[in-house]
Amino acid sequence: MRRGRAGARGGRPGGGEIVTAAVDLFGTSGAGLMVADEQDTLRYAAATDGPGRVLEEVQSETGQGPCVDTFVDGRPVATDDLAAEQRWLASRDVLVGHGVRAVLGVPVRLGGVVVGSLDVYLDRPHRWDDSEHAALTRYAQVLQMSLRSALAARHTGELVRQLQYALDYRVVIERAVGYVMAARRTDAVTAFDLLRRAARNRRRKVADVAEELLATGRLPGPDRGSG
Repeated sequence: MRRGRAGARGGRPGGGEIVTAAVDLFGTSGAGLMVADEQDTLRYAAATDGPGRVLEEVQSETGQGPCVDTFVDGRPVATDDLAAEQRWLASRDVLVGHGVRAVLGVPVRLGGVVVGSLDVYLDRPHRWDDSEHAALTRYAQVLQMSLRSALAARHTGELVRQLQYALDYRVVIERAVGYVMAARRTDAVTAFDLLRRAARNRRRKVADVAEELLATGRLPGPDRGSG
């Protein structure tokens, strides 16, 4: 595997150095960290190189990709070759065009709550084995300790604010996703997308919509007065 040389870009406290170290440790082309924002959308937090940042930003824009799925499902998600993928068509071609081929993502948790995803990628096809899944999952625990320290030290900045929001509201959002899954008989990713779409239509935070859903049993419709 090719070793990356660039340092993590992003400059946010609590994870950049650990993301950079993942490249050398796992022998990958790049690595990145995504964290949920107030709309429960994964956002770029750190990446080791340009393609790594594209990997994160494209998934954030489209809502499709291995990092999105690992965030929603709370489990590792991998692709051995994006060029042959049928799961994330809205993201696939752009990512392949930037040299992202094989991706492995694992959830990042704080206080037992999934708040983001850690990913590594290769610029060629690669079959990720169980040992790599397990190793990156363990490595994410090191990152989690760093993020907890950033919160405990009350660092300022966008990343820490996002982490605190996720800690405060992810549990209710996950409950709402489970409710939609049962009511609509759908998977977690589709249920999550329905919840976010309802929040965008109402110009509200996902957590507020989740609380309303759990209280009323209904997803709110579009805000007719929003123009």
